[in-house]
Amino acid sequence: MALIRKLPVDLGLNFMGRRKIFIAFSAMLMVASIALVFVQGLNFGVDFRGGILIEVRTSEPADLAELRSRLGGLGIGQVTLQQFGEPTDVLINVALPEGDGAGQIDAIEEVKSVLGDDAEIRRQEFVGPKIGDELREAGLLATVLAMLAIGTYIWFRFEWQFGVAALIALAHDVVATVGFYALTQIEFNLATLAAVLTIAGYSINDTVVIFDRVREILRRYKKLELIELLNRAINMTMSRTLLTSVTTLLALLALFFFGGEVIRGFSAGLIWGLVIGTYSSVGLAVPLLSYLKVRRGGEGDKEETEEVAAAKPTA
Repeated sequence: MALIRKLPVDLGLNFMGRRKIFIAFSAMLMVASIALVFVQGLNFGVDFRGGILIEVRTSEPADLAELRSRLGGLGIGQVTLQQFGEPTDVLINVALPEGDGAGQIDAIEEVKSVLGDDAEIRRQEFVGPKIGDELREAGLLATVLAMLAIGTYIWFRFEWQFGVAALIALAHDVVATVGFYALTQIEFNLATLAAVLTIAGYSINDTVVIFDRVREILRRYKKLELIELLNRAINMTMSRTLLTSVTTLLALLALFFFGGEVIRGFSAGLIWGLVIGTYSSVGLAVPLLSYLKVRRGGEGDKEETEEVAAAKPTA
């Protein structure tokens, strides 16, 4: 608590002096993320690609090579296996076999017969190809609509320049997070899609706090240069941003290391999104305002000489 009390209200750092570097980095990150999605692709889970998923616990540590060979000989479709937490836990993915529902049930029974009676079936899921396609389309639509709704709200709450900057920052966060999943090949399913939408909500919260301070200073200091004004707004909210992000990060790290394999992909995406969302609020959303010519209207002119001097960056 003593350390928190000692944090300065205004850090006095020159963020806006490096705005071109931040924007260039963000642009490269988005391009790299899009390239990863197209070149490497996402590791879609059963939710989105359709198929059969079976989580198994064996009595002995599983021999994945032998199990893969035995399941591959069934002729039910492409089979992939992966360790799932403990050495005795195996996650089996079967590419959707053709046929009706009865054929799909037969495929599950064949997998069970290979596993034997000693294997404990802990979870099994089936999603048809049509449902998988519909879930992909619905997930994409939900993400786009959420971003547009947030951007529209910021537009009405502030000005259109703020809405455009917030929307670009949100797109940056979402694209960078999807690129993270493409790079790591962590399974992309409905849970990880929820992580992407959660990141959008968390990121806009930081952005709104800084935007609110920008609007306040715009009204108060009408003669202060815009770059210095934006820099002051970032510095005045930086302590709050860091404290909020660090405490959230601690909770997410606990989920990642102790929450189990089922939510590891979800928590990994949130950790990445927390970092990139905090960065975009400071390094992208606010710097973009300097190019969008925000309106300098306000209530009264309370600017004083010493306050203008204090607003200038010291580092």
